Amino acid sequence: MRDFLKQAEALGFESAWVVEQVLGSAPILEAVSTLAWAAAVTERLRLGSAVLLTALRSPVHLAKALATIDQLSHGRLVVGVGLGGSPKVYPAYGLGAERRAARFAEGLRLMKRLWTEPRVTMAGEFYRLENASMEPKPVQRPHPPLWFGGHHPQALRRAVELGDGFIGAGSASTATFAEEMTLLRGILAERGRPPQSFPVGKRVYVALDRDRARAGKRLAEWFGAFYGKPELAEAVCVWGDAEACVEGLRAVIAAGAGFLMLNPVFDELEQLERLAADVVPRL
Repeated sequence: MRDFLKQAEALGFESAWVVEQVLGSAPILEAVSTLAWAAAVTERLRLGSAVLLTALRSPVHLAKALATIDQLSHGRLVVGVGLGGSPKVYPAYGLGAERRAARFAEGLRLMKRLWTEPRVTMAGEFYRLENASMEPKPVQRPHPPLWFGGHHPQALRRAVELGDGFIGAGSASTATFAEEMTLLRGILAERGRPPQSFPVGKRVYVALDRDRARAGKRLAEWFGAFYGKPELAEAVCVWGDAEACVEGLRAVIAAGAGFLMLNPVFDELEQLERLAADVVPRL
């Protein structure tokens, strides 16, 4: 991973992102710890989460951990958050799934207050503090940007109400993402927020290979192992030679993405270098 991050930085990529999955058979490192480590081995890359399932975490501990990473990285953190996760996982964390959306929103409001206010008193449905302080604050003011993930219309409304940007899921097709963008633009207009003030990114699984059939087979194998749905690869991935990848990624941009999170799933270092040389300059 160190070589991958160093090379991404050397090739001029803007940022690097982690995902969160605590329970499951996929070998995924813990997200917040990985962000802290990445801050230590990089100098320029912005570091983001896509996304943290914050309703499953203590907002007090998480606010402290993320403020620490923003300090250690000298203000390079982007906090991607989402409600996410099946309600079935909540008992594993000692939580009930009832009113999880309310818990999610209240926890985020508390985190923002701890990052921005010298003293916090709160008597919420889920969290209670009296005259509490948290120092040091994050480097970024008023706080690290909060980018929201999600599919449901209510998730998009929460993103506009509480957040600073939106991340389209890698498991969403370009057509689905375009529908989300139409809805998001309408919500932004309702709230009087200019679209240019609300960044939108899209995670895209990508495989650059002149042998399109081989790339498709490898993607299907990975999606079968990770999602249990090998057929999902064809619906959501961009793959093939450089021309095909440029065309697919331009379609994502046309759908509304101002920022692409390119996610190779095999031969990662080689893919990184080839994307930088043959695809990114043409976008």
